Amino acid sequence: MLHSMTSEPEQQLGVGTQDAFQRLWTPHRMAYIQGEGKPTGPGADDGCPFCSIPAKSDEDGLIIRRGEQVYAVLNLYPYNGGHLMVVPYRHVADYTDLTAAETTELAELTKQAMTALRTASGAHGFNIGMNQGTVAGAGIAAHLHQHVVPRWGGDTNFMPVVGHTKVLPQLLADTRKMLAEAWPA
Repeated sequence: MLHSMTSEPEQQLGVGTQDAFQRLWTPHRMAYIQGEGKPTGPGADDGCPFCSIPAKSDEDGLIIRRGEQVYAVLNLYPYNGGHLMVVPYRHVADYTDLTAAETTELAELTKQAMTALRTASGAHGFNIGMNQGTVAGAGIAAHLHQHVVPRWGGDTNFMPVVGHTKVLPQLLADTRKMLAEAWPA
């Protein structure tokens, strides 16, 4: 049974001690937790999402900008609204394996992403970086990707700490459209 935000929570008897907490259910996150869509191996043909995204339309792939060597795409599991990644088209795992052209364009699209995020959402700062290897926290270690995470003063709250949940105020399709329109020419 669906309840409005002002109604009393539905009680289920016999499932534990009643407490004062409300629950924010995020079942879409289970795909991420269970590793759905992660590559099955290190090769480009092993189910790499970063290799398959460029074949999609910008809207379907959540692509914000396409360059010659790299592209910018929204993160499906963002830390903050506007969290995007700059990704080489070529399936390469290590930063030191990028060509000079890939390195240059990755840096340029990162700068453009910062400009677009400031224009579109007034970002106050950024976390920018790459996790190189599974032990360093890379969710998809076989294909290099640089994170660009916009930050705002006071953007941290209790939800991630206490509830292990991020509350995002905008749908990814709307965020993609907003950033694509704000991207510098």
